[in-house]
Amino acid sequence: MQQLEKAQPAQPKLIALTAPSGAGKTTIARHLLKTYDELAFSVSATTRDRREHETDGKDYYFLTKEVFEQKIADEEFVEWEEVYEGQFYGTLKSEIKRILDEGKYVIFDIDVRGATSIKEVYGNEAKVIFIKPPSPEVLFERLRKRKTETKKSLEKRIARARRELTYEDKFDAILVNDELEVALNDAENLIKTTLNL
Repeated sequence: MQQLEKAQPAQPKLIALTAPSGAGKTTIARHLLKTYDELAFSVSATTRDRREHETDGKDYYFLTKEVFEQKIADEEFVEWEEVYEGQFYGTLKSEIKRILDEGKYVIFDIDVRGATSIKEVYGNEAKVIFIKPPSPEVLFERLRKRKTETKKSLEKRIARARRELTYEDKFDAILVNDELEVALNDAENLIKTTLNL
């Protein structure tokens, strides 16, 4: 009698780190990129103004609103969102293809709605890790300490972060970022296990 082999679940090719702003996803993503040559960063597109320390094509693809809207119309995004009024963010299909064609795993630093879309599109090929602050108060204090916002934009960011914290149960793993060194170590272990490195 012939035995049928059970289908193995697909090994993820995409790792999405998601969290409210200020939870540490960018710091963790940068650490993982330095630690594992097998990972490559998916650069998002945005219409927001470039900050002084940012480089086009490295931190983001900075697009005009008109160009971004044309790419939406041409279905060039896996996911996109108007995060704040007039400020769009999105993941270009061409960016994911570029990284996969290089034989690397894609790592995203992405907001929760974008991560939800990535999971919907890619299913088991994507592993989404929610970076959780030790408490909402700690997160809001981190956002205040950044001093990169006007009072009004900070209020918007805190309101959005409050909503995004409710998403934690929707993803594949939760990583608490209380002490950074511990969180970085936990993130490394998650990546090793997920990608069999």
